[in-house]
Amino acid sequence: MLRRRLGMAATGAVLALAVAACGGGSGSGTPSSSGGAAAGGPDSKSEFNAAMTGVVNPSDKKGGILKFANGGDWDSLDPGDTYYGYSWNFVRLYGRSLLMFKSAVGKEGNQLAPDLAEDMGTPSDDAKTWTYKIKKGVKFEDGTPVTSKDVKYAVERSFDKEVFPDGYTYFNDFLAWPKDYKGAYKSKDVNTDSAIETPDDYTIVFHLKQPLSNFDYFAQLPATIPVPKDKDTGAKYKEHIIATGPYKFEKNEIGKGFTLVRNDQWDAATDPNRKALPDGYEVSTNVNADDIDNRILSGDLDIDVAGIGVQSAALGRVLSDPAMKANADNPTSTRLWYTSINGNVPPFDNIDCRKAVQYAVDKVALQTAWGGEFSGGQIATSMLPPAIPGHEDFNLYPPGADNKGDLDKAKEALTACGQPGGFETNISYRAERPKEKAAAEALQQSLGRVGIKLTLKPFPQADYFALYAGKPGYAKDNKIGLAMNGWQSDWPDGFGFLQQIVDSRVIRETGGSSNISVRDPEVNKLVDQAMLETDTDARNAIWTQIDKKVMEDAFVLPNVWTKTLLVRSKNATNIFVNEAYGMYDYLGMGVK
Repeated sequence: MLRRRLGMAATGAVLALAVAACGGGSGSGTPSSSGGAAAGGPDSKSEFNAAMTGVVNPSDKKGGILKFANGGDWDSLDPGDTYYGYSWNFVRLYGRSLLMFKSAVGKEGNQLAPDLAEDMGTPSDDAKTWTYKIKKGVKFEDGTPVTSKDVKYAVERSFDKEVFPDGYTYFNDFLAWPKDYKGAYKSKDVNTDSAIETPDDYTIVFHLKQPLSNFDYFAQLPATIPVPKDKDTGAKYKEHIIATGPYKFEKNEIGKGFTLVRNDQWDAATDPNRKALPDGYEVSTNVNADDIDNRILSGDLDIDVAGIGVQSAALGRVLSDPAMKANADNPTSTRLWYTSINGNVPPFDNIDCRKAVQYAVDKVALQTAWGGEFSGGQIATSMLPPAIPGHEDFNLYPPGADNKGDLDKAKEALTACGQPGGFETNISYRAERPKEKAAAEALQQSLGRVGIKLTLKPFPQADYFALYAGKPGYAKDNKIGLAMNGWQSDWPDGFGFLQQIVDSRVIRETGGSSNISVRDPEVNKLVDQAMLETDTDARNAIWTQIDKKVMEDAFVLPNVWTKTLLVRSKNATNIFVNEAYGMYDYLGMGVK
């Protein structure tokens, strides 16, 4: 997600976390009715990169089924327990959060619009209090009216990171919860009005610990999708979410796939953001990644839902065939592929052992593993992608003139950390992702040149963070010193990119940690300082400082700032790249 200035200034001293504009009033996400094109871009012919600036195959035709596939499985379909970018793109089909990113092409897709709420949030008390009015007439799939209490309950239940290990911690960290609050299940009799009030069925008020000028970005998080308390089944809720969007679950076989059909309780009059063109969706999970590419190219499948681009096997075919290339797009995104260097796992508790990895890596081999410059991305030397305010070009560990590693420096670092002959450790990756495996193998080869021996450990995508790489105890006990990782900005500013992956206070012993490796109290202090800084330039400079401090600590090995090669469906209409997700917009698509 690219970042822009906040369109609304709060009075007094505010916690100015965002540079982005939230702009747009009620209905500002309405797609164009002309030719079926989404708001923000013209109709486009089928040519290379056409879906980045316009809408390919525009149409208002309803009907048909779109077919999606996932190389692994969701972390969870539960809106309160999901943190994959593709899931946030997809969840809009069956759930409605208070706000949403517009279903629109180009820069407009990076803007917020009201969804369940009537309008953007209204701040008061120097932006420590945020109020939203909920639209009347919105119903759950069983016909029950949605109220503010359903949104409040949804946020309360998401607090429990033992039941929902994969979700973010924004609401946990910033709302003024009662002391020792543990969530809707363990603290079910606790009054939470200090954090969230519902003075009537259509008003919800959030109370924060400190001023927060960009709370509207919190309001678009999937945890604000309402959940009916009497239908909540805790960890099993993911098996049948009660829909508020235009589609509901017909069947859901965890590990195999699911189908969505039309939700007859969805009222288009309350929802100008969604056209709801298809009659339904068929989604298969745990499908071989190369098979997904082949089926999309043949027309048997429409979307690789993960949105991370074709695998290496299909890349050459697409680029060498003019007809195939004309049906592809090559977007950049605010995503970083990187390797977490876990200082909690010896010998990486020694900074010089971490520095040895930084110097020994062959960055060209890593870039090639991710798909090369075209479909992998630009060699990264720090964390913040170039599109995020606060990015600065610097390289603390130059890997030689040819980017293939400085082995002398690496050996010096190994000697300094007491491991002159090298050492052994494990490196984890998501088993369903061939590019992650290739990147881990590239690291295995390049680090082996200085005696650092890596054993590859694949784990399932769905539980990678909850049970394995993101669970500190498991990672330490199983000597996962290195972990393949990736991150895309939650919203457009330094906070939206960095906080959840560098602040050690988000690390959870129970698992689900988005920050696997960065444990530095000084970084935490800088995060707090940035949150209190109201001057945009000064705040961005602090995010730059945080980036440099993490790199000085050598807790993260940046791989590439990403580009992906996406192939359009032969069967779909209204195809365009949404900048908020860096992939095709799943909400706007129809069927020929």
